[in-house]
Amino acid sequence: MHRRHTVTDSPYGPLTLVATDGVLSGLYMAGQRHRPPEETFGEPDPRPFREVIRQLDAYHARELTAFDLPLHLAGTPFQRSVWERLRTIPYGETRSYGQLAEELGRPAASRAVGLANGRNPVGIIVPCHRVIGAGGGLTGYGGGLDRKRTLLTFEGALGGAALF
Repeated sequence: MHRRHTVTDSPYGPLTLVATDGVLSGLYMAGQRHRPPEETFGEPDPRPFREVIRQLDAYHARELTAFDLPLHLAGTPFQRSVWERLRTIPYGETRSYGQLAEELGRPAASRAVGLANGRNPVGIIVPCHRVIGAGGGLTGYGGGLDRKRTLLTFEGALGGAALF
């Protein structure tokens, strides 16, 4: 596996983008829980990330509501099924962990869904921020609850004015 990385600015701080064999495999926020060690990100090289950055910029400019990027998501089969399901949650909407478990045909697996959600290696693009608690509360987010609230408010899922 050949890895490269770059850092790009965003309204919620720098994002570290990681590519494995030229395909996006990581998007990490500063201080993110489960962030891999920097030495695993490979050499600095912005070239594999031009389209990723273009789509992130369009998202932040409210010109894009769904990302269309190839992804290299390393995880267990269950984690990958959760991450794939996350990609079906529309912009501006949320789902609970229990709803995702039901959709996956595993109604008793809401905690496992939560654990897989927390290990999502490509936040924002694989929208784990769109998953909330059963009662509608903002429960857990690897990038921090303030960022989750910011993303959901920006997308209109929580109401209120845009924050950026």
